[in-house]
Amino acid sequence: MSHRIQAGLAATAALACVAGAFYWLRGRNVQAPPTLASAAATAPIETPSIRSPGSASSPASRLPAEVRKGQPAADPGPPLRDGEVLEYSADVSQLSNVASLKLQVAEKRDFLGKSAWHLQAFAHTANPLRIVFALDDQFDSYSDAADMTSLQYEMHLDERGQKVTSIQRMTATGKEPAPANATETRVLPGTRDPLGMMHYLRNVDWTKTAEVGSPVYDGHKLYDVRAKFAGRGEAVTVPAGSYKTSKIEIRVFENRVEIKDSYFTLYVADNAARTPVLLEAVLPFATAKVELLRAR
Repeated sequence: MSHRIQAGLAATAALACVAGAFYWLRGRNVQAPPTLASAAATAPIETPSIRSPGSASSPASRLPAEVRKGQPAADPGPPLRDGEVLEYSADVSQLSNVASLKLQVAEKRDFLGKSAWHLQAFAHTANPLRIVFALDDQFDSYSDAADMTSLQYEMHLDERGQKVTSIQRMTATGKEPAPANATETRVLPGTRDPLGMMHYLRNVDWTKTAEVGSPVYDGHKLYDVRAKFAGRGEAVTVPAGSYKTSKIEIRVFENRVEIKDSYFTLYVADNAARTPVLLEAVLPFATAKVELLRAR
């Protein structure tokens, strides 16, 4: 199995939570991230760094004006559901079922005095690929219930025997100190993490909104993610069944430049839960597909 396909698997593990582009960029080297990071950097961080979001070198100066100004909040209904579990299988190029993926809504709770959703994602490689690339990752997001902006993002990574934990407390003001086990991470107002972005996209009313954009912090770097409505009533068949869906095209920008040769398409079911049923990605080295197995 080539190193590039192994890296593709790492990307696929995160695709289910709209982290494919971000995780792929890191996964090209398949290295564990540092435990300290700052969203103010333009490259993966080796040491902690906190900068003002309004400074000339901050991420605010590098994102498009329409993103810096913010976007409408997600449609308040339908709400997420405590205990929702979505299970997926992942294919990379001609390799089927190379990973199992799970998105889970753990609970709605008070977090830092705000009503927040505790969101989780789990990724595991499957045999025979697991023999050469063992991956058991867990991601936790505490996202503001009102607009899914990130309050805290956690990565608990176990990749090829290397275990790394990163807990990052998001702040746009620097007035929310991080606890001893976490890193204070300065981000733009309205920044979401990959899990929060996924649930934000499924709650957008695409009958009223043609395009949204958001700063997204993946635990290493700050990106501009733009999602565009591309059609309603698309028929999609996955292992969980057949669905009529809304088609959403996703583009990722870094320092105002679109990441080329990478295309993402998300299909969200036209049902009450707006279930994400399929995510397709075309990457420079592989294609990837994440399909819904079951929802409960």
